Amino acid sequence: MSNEPKVAYFCMEYGITSDFKIYSGGLGILAGDHMKAAYDQDRDLIGIGMLWKQGYNEQIIKDGKPYKAYPFETERYDFLEDTGVKVKVNIRERDVHAKVWKVDCFDNADLYLLDTDVPENYAGDEWITDRLYGGFNEHRIAQEMVLSIGGVRALRALGIEPDVYHFNDSHPVFAGIELLREKMEDESMWFDDALREVRKNVVFTTHTPVLAGNEVHPHNLLKYMGAYQHLTVEQMVAIGGAPFSMTAAGLRLSRNANSVASLHEQTANEMWSHVDGAAPIVGITNGVHRGTWTDAGVVSAFADGDNDKIWDAHQAAKQELIDLVEERNGVKLDTDKLLIGFARRAAPYKRSDLIFSKPEIIEEYLKSGKVQIVFAGKAHPLDDMGRKIVTNLIAMTEKYPNSVVFLEDYDMTIGAALTRGVDVWLNNPRRPKEASGTSGMKAAMNGVLNLSTLDGWWPEACNHDVNGWAISPDGIEAKTAEDFEGSYDEKLAQLDEYDVTNLYDVLLNKVLPTYYDNREKWVNMMKESHKDTYEKFSAHRMLNDYYELVYAPKNN
Repeated sequence: MSNEPKVAYFCMEYGITSDFKIYSGGLGILAGDHMKAAYDQDRDLIGIGMLWKQGYNEQIIKDGKPYKAYPFETERYDFLEDTGVKVKVNIRERDVHAKVWKVDCFDNADLYLLDTDVPENYAGDEWITDRLYGGFNEHRIAQEMVLSIGGVRALRALGIEPDVYHFNDSHPVFAGIELLREKMEDESMWFDDALREVRKNVVFTTHTPVLAGNEVHPHNLLKYMGAYQHLTVEQMVAIGGAPFSMTAAGLRLSRNANSVASLHEQTANEMWSHVDGAAPIVGITNGVHRGTWTDAGVVSAFADGDNDKIWDAHQAAKQELIDLVEERNGVKLDTDKLLIGFARRAAPYKRSDLIFSKPEIIEEYLKSGKVQIVFAGKAHPLDDMGRKIVTNLIAMTEKYPNSVVFLEDYDMTIGAALTRGVDVWLNNPRRPKEASGTSGMKAAMNGVLNLSTLDGWWPEACNHDVNGWAISPDGIEAKTAEDFEGSYDEKLAQLDEYDVTNLYDVLLNKVLPTYYDNREKWVNMMKESHKDTYEKFSAHRMLNDYYELVYAPKNN
């Protein structure tokens, strides 16, 4: 594909394998799948990221509560190649050195990782690349400067000249500031001309409508940290506003921008409509790497088309999950009973415990084991509310010890087992807070039936009662909090009541009768789920969309 642009893909995290702890969740898994698809298609794309020494927090469940731990890496991964390159980034008026490593043994496109744990650094600076998403403002900005400014300088030192710089989320935005500095200092351009030239080579992906996921920093802090890169206050305000919005800056620095689902395209364009000079936001729905996330036996059975073979293959995957649960938690689930999976970051809008809202309705099914549920998920290290959600889920495992399980330390191994082995994938965020999500796509490709609110990617795939179910009346009515009256909290309470009522209705009147009484329909729904998602929601399709809609130069 020699006529295509060379792309440098910047991301804070990458989910390549379960044991390479440089990822936390959805963003990293998506980035890993993006890289793997690029390798599969022989695309000219390289990744720029960080070599996290302690990675993201490990989750430990003790005395009914989750605790975070940061295991210390005492030895380097043996698959990292020393490039011999080191770069410098001036942070807080002193040079921070970053070593550049190359990931050398995975079947994906080239991935370069920056590491500040080197002897040249002052005490404390070696810890910039310690914990993924650890620390507060100064630490986060320092991390983003190393990724962004250091990433551009690493490319220069490696002799790599990209045609496109892809900022995957707002963390790499300071790379755009570095590109501006190059134009203004090295090529003696005025700011407006430099910005125009930088925009020709930058594209940007926005990932979440949740405000907490769109960073904002005060200008005095950015200037103190050195993120200005010799730009003036007025120039930085022109890029990111005041205070400095990383997402607004990404939109102003790029020629093309994208959301991560069709519904998110609408939400993002409304959310950022006030940003003058922003790149247009087009929708590119996320996709998953099939070679990583699908069960070979299940996919083979779908290709054969025989219902009995499909069911047997699914039951084999389910047994593998049940064995994993027994090994880790000591709970023996029933292969012949409905098994629901729920694995999400523990955040209030995702409502992990919604299904337990009315024990007078759901309790009999949990006590009898007719409904079994396996949960997994972590809270952000600084999110006390998220940890309370996990604590409540653990309390449910104690209340229903034979039918509710929580698997600690959610990672790629657990994610693959769950999305291959459960019967139903439950997802019930408050619409329209979920940008896309990819776990449900993995489940659907494996013939696991989605039961979800019409949020994220699911509105693009859902054929109610044919390939899964929508948590809404007749699979078509999707409400948000704004459809109700009262204060904000009252609106949320009414939306939760509305959604849980519909969840129970679909679960008890559609899902359970089909699973227990109509095996033929269930397997036919599995076949529809696989057929409707295997290509449409693949990373292969996603990457093609990026090259056609985002990486390609603008026509004007």
